[in-house]
Amino acid sequence: MKKNYQLLLGVLCASTVLFYTCKSVQQYVTQYPVQRDAAGRILVDMHPDPTPKSPVEEMKHIYMPPGYHLQLVASEPMVSQPVAIAWDGDARMYVAELNTYMLDVSGSHERDATCKIKLLEDTNGDGVMDKMTVFADNLLLPRTLQPLDKGRLLVSQTWSNSVYCFQDTNGDGVADKNWLAYENNGTNTNNLEHQKSGLIWNLDNRLYLTYDPVRFTVKGDKVIPDTLVEGTAGQWGMGNDDYGRLFYSSAGGEDPAYMFQQNVHYGQFDFGDRYDKDFIPVWPIVTTPDVQGGLGRLRLPDSTLNHFTASNGQSIFRGDKLPADMRGDLFICEPVGRLIRRSKVTNTNGKITLRNAYDKSEFLASTDLNFRPVNTITGPDGCMYIVDMYHGIIQESEWTKADSYLRPKIQQKGLEKNIGRGRIFRLVHDDYKISKEKPHMLEETSAQLVDHLNSLNGWWRDNAQKLLVLRGDKSVVPALKALAVNGGQLARIHALWTLNGLDAMDAETFATALKDKDAEVRKTTVWIGEDFMKKDNQAIDLLAKMENDPSADVRFQLLLSMRFVNSAKSKAIIADLIKNYPDDPALTTSQRVYENKIRARAEQLARQKLMNEQGAKLVARGQLIFKQLCFTCHGGDGKGILSGGTELTAPALAGNPDVNANSPEKLVRILLHGLHGPIRGTTYNDAMPALGGNDNNYIASVLSYIRSDFGNKGRVVLPDDVQKIRDATNGRTTSYTMEELNTTKPVLNNR
Repeated sequence: MKKNYQLLLGVLCASTVLFYTCKSVQQYVTQYPVQRDAAGRILVDMHPDPTPKSPVEEMKHIYMPPGYHLQLVASEPMVSQPVAIAWDGDARMYVAELNTYMLDVSGSHERDATCKIKLLEDTNGDGVMDKMTVFADNLLLPRTLQPLDKGRLLVSQTWSNSVYCFQDTNGDGVADKNWLAYENNGTNTNNLEHQKSGLIWNLDNRLYLTYDPVRFTVKGDKVIPDTLVEGTAGQWGMGNDDYGRLFYSSAGGEDPAYMFQQNVHYGQFDFGDRYDKDFIPVWPIVTTPDVQGGLGRLRLPDSTLNHFTASNGQSIFRGDKLPADMRGDLFICEPVGRLIRRSKVTNTNGKITLRNAYDKSEFLASTDLNFRPVNTITGPDGCMYIVDMYHGIIQESEWTKADSYLRPKIQQKGLEKNIGRGRIFRLVHDDYKISKEKPHMLEETSAQLVDHLNSLNGWWRDNAQKLLVLRGDKSVVPALKALAVNGGQLARIHALWTLNGLDAMDAETFATALKDKDAEVRKTTVWIGEDFMKKDNQAIDLLAKMENDPSADVRFQLLLSMRFVNSAKSKAIIADLIKNYPDDPALTTSQRVYENKIRARAEQLARQKLMNEQGAKLVARGQLIFKQLCFTCHGGDGKGILSGGTELTAPALAGNPDVNANSPEKLVRILLHGLHGPIRGTTYNDAMPALGGNDNNYIASVLSYIRSDFGNKGRVVLPDDVQKIRDATNGRTTSYTMEELNTTKPVLNNR
């Protein structure tokens, strides 16, 4: 049903604004007046109305710096509980909807396959979506979207390791074909909040995602996996910059931004001081009643969220229709705090660090309790888009159980009543006029696509490169080679990667690019050298000449590119870099961490060889599970994750007396049913969720691994042990406390 919302803006701004997801006059909603302190900061709204608001009313509660405004692009009923968006080459917007997410406080019907992917179109160029078709239906919580060509869309669903391809073959906006583009039938029973996301097409023509320890390359109708040696990182959402750097977040580890120092292909590595202590606090403008972690995560006396807890949906702004000082900034959503952080990214001699762009305030914040920003992305028009789930409950049911801190807070505010809504906004600025011109890349010639590699908007460059690689049309190779030498900096970089994606890189172009005046172009070429070395035996000799490049970034990439070559020449290059540049922080520290991990893996394999066959298999599988799930809170080394550099988000497992106990009884009970409350005098801000939905082998595997690694000396845990405790606790619906565990009569008397 169509509705028009009319608002009288006041004496000083007496104009009429009509907003709806179908037709709209694009003017700006005036925000409600607020009280501010002496420094100009908005005072916290201590008594917000939790009632869901219309899109126009909601926008009046959202605050940004002067000059910035939001425009409504789509809302309910056109979209419902949106979580991710992506455009095809003709700027048609795909929307992934989690239609079954937290429909009540218990998460009922969450596993019903009734979710949708919708296709939205703006047919008149006013920036508002006015046409909708259901592209795919009957899905199980679709999480990722990657448009290809020929009406194809890659999709991953929750609780599945596979990747599907849906295709609209007749142009009616509805998928009439679908197939498994990547089949992986392995068990994926992790909690909903610990499932993969992303699937972004990066500069290097690989598709990256969170959790699943692979990256992909598209070949025809299939995506081909490449296993990552240390797994991947992140939780919900990921972003990339103009130069292919990836940015992750971990809500479970309360880490808003990490694993951006080097590509995860080379292993996981971070600097502990990648941001300062002032980066972790967040600054909501509304009291925050529904926060996992309880009172320990509230700032007194205004009861606002004091710390990132649900960081997600991050992106680097790469457009050209917002102020130039926004380009390259990292934006991070915090839906529990109802805000979006703007982060300045700094490169100091190859070391990447972040800082808040504002002093004790945020780029965007709302006093509407239902505002739930879950994704940001640069659009075809050069603006930034914000996906607002506009949902009452933002935590999954594992954290809203009857004995949780959250459930009564949610019910007191009636947040569980707000379901089935959702909004998509476009961020605009007074100084920039938005063009109504739409891209038509899907119909353009390959030569026209090459021209788009010169665009100031990263969306155009990315999609032109992607379509050229997918087409495999080598008629444009001469034009690409010319652009790789004579184009602007970013055009040269995209031209080089497009040549590489077409398997058309040649020795002359490669050698010329290694001598480019721009360090980012040289770094790109060294990165491409990993592939080029496989077809040209002389390439490593050219790369060796980069050892003394004046750029720390180029030298660091050279080290990483040599990491898995495993030849005498590559080892000599690494040794020379370490010897000659001992003060390069990224180069030396990354290599030391990598070598330490090699030794640790060798020691773990040696321990497995001493076990019987069953024990070795359990530990090996448990190691994989740990690296996919548990490390986000307990750390890759089992020593825990420091939240904000000051406190652990979860107990350390290394040397933990409960982990090393003769009997694994406590651990099995915890994994089956969860744990909350203080542990040996320390209260952590997050609870351990129940993993009892997994089978006995899963539970036994992960426990066997943590009891045999990180310096621990516990015995393996057998699936039969898990079954005995599962039988003894059948019917339990609440998590444990350590006090209860310490007084519970043991079941595993034989251990």
